[in-house]
Amino acid sequence: MKHSDDVMEAIPLKEHTYPTPCGTIHYWVNILSPDAITLVFLPGLTADHRLFDKQVEYFAGKYNVVVWDAPAHAASWPFRFDFDLFDKARWLHDILEREEIASPVIVGQSMGGYVGQAFSQLYPEQLKGFVAIDSAPLQRKYVTAVELWLLKRMQPVYAHYPWKLLLLSGTNGVATSIYGRKLMREMMSVYEGNQKRYARIAGHGFRMLAEAMERDLPYEIKCPALLICGTRDRAGSCIRYNKAWHRDARIPLHWVEGAGHNSNTDKPDIINALIEQFLAAIQSS
Repeated sequence: MKHSDDVMEAIPLKEHTYPTPCGTIHYWVNILSPDAITLVFLPGLTADHRLFDKQVEYFAGKYNVVVWDAPAHAASWPFRFDFDLFDKARWLHDILEREEIASPVIVGQSMGGYVGQAFSQLYPEQLKGFVAIDSAPLQRKYVTAVELWLLKRMQPVYAHYPWKLLLLSGTNGVATSIYGRKLMREMMSVYEGNQKRYARIAGHGFRMLAEAMERDLPYEIKCPALLICGTRDRAGSCIRYNKAWHRDARIPLHWVEGAGHNSNTDKPDIINALIEQFLAAIQSS
């Protein structure tokens, strides 16, 4: 399955596939030089590679770029739902090795940020940098027992919620801009007519997130890192989590005024500038 988005077609990305025991992952790459910094864009739950169109458009000619449709999402389907967050991190590691990428900087939005933390737990010395966009820490101490209980039981909610209302809340609830809402609607429309698949993707995602938190691992970020969060992020307790994450881990936190949960689609110019400044600091250190 390919998307006919004009932005993506204008950028010289090559679509590659990576087979796993559960299914085939589709991802897109533009490699300028194997030794150059590689921006690894990881979209959030139920979103696909188009979430980062504005970032890919801006950075593809300056740095190596990798962006995927996460397992079971969009083009990375069919896919069996018997994998966890660490499987995703391992498969990402294998993809980066296959592409001979030496200096990865993970830029993860929401669930993508959790994948980045799992990657850092498994491969602590391999990341050149980590940027979390509207994500949250994986450490067990940040969530309550009730929150974990709810995370494991979200699939029926998505399965029985009227699709039109789900589409409305799923678009208006994560973005504040016209562009951001339109894009999220397009990404959700991939699952129109197959709400069961959408519910399984969401339910499985939240469940494996809870299971990763219950493992109570350090999830320490040992590379340079940056936290970014929209001031109008209403997804769960993202704002509260980021304040605590910043306070405890001493990772710099930038608030994006007026942006929602998908702040990279609401304020792409600001996000691109923050990422560029972050990369410049890494290269000068």
